[in-house]
Amino acid sequence: MSSNGLENKNDVRQSVAERLLTLLKTRGELQASDAGYLLGTTGEAMRQQFVKLAKEGLVEARAVSQGVGRPAQFWQLTAAGHARFPDAHADLTVQLLQLIRTSLGDSALDQLITSRENQTLENYRQAMNGANSLEEKLQRLTAIRTREGYMADWKMQEDGSYLFVENHCPICAAATTCQGFCRAERDVFSDVLNASVERTEHILQGARRCAYVIR
Repeated sequence: MSSNGLENKNDVRQSVAERLLTLLKTRGELQASDAGYLLGTTGEAMRQQFVKLAKEGLVEARAVSQGVGRPAQFWQLTAAGHARFPDAHADLTVQLLQLIRTSLGDSALDQLITSRENQTLENYRQAMNGANSLEEKLQRLTAIRTREGYMADWKMQEDGSYLFVENHCPICAAATTCQGFCRAERDVFSDVLNASVERTEHILQGARRCAYVIR
């Protein structure tokens, strides 16, 4: 039920290297053979690309023993690789938040977060007009969040719940400075989906993505 097609092998707007970095960002660590299959080329071609990206410091390999034979190589993004994906005006945002906190106090910062939450909530509610099922709402939320830079996706799980994921956080620096942004976003999701939303993975806690179980 993937809805954003980030691995579309017919997308000629990106170079092979960019598509490979995006693939690691959205899928997590991969072997060269799997990356080749997803991008419509050979595993050897992807291995060569991984080696080039490793020389640039953007990816690294992790050896995994699989019994007899050579260990399998799983490739993943380095910190520099993750940094290739934009954090919207990170330095300026952090400076402004710190200035608000030191000059006006935590209460002013809380008011700022609340105002942003209310505006976001109103925009998302309007986007949900006419969506009757939870799946349709998830499709719309995924489209909105992807346009905003979160590289979002969702799927139904075996127990009937839904997994909503955001593979990138374009406001990560701001959220690190003030984690109220993360709390507010979870509350917005719960409201517009009219469902229980539980965060199970969090980029700020070292995970590669933010993930939410929705019931």
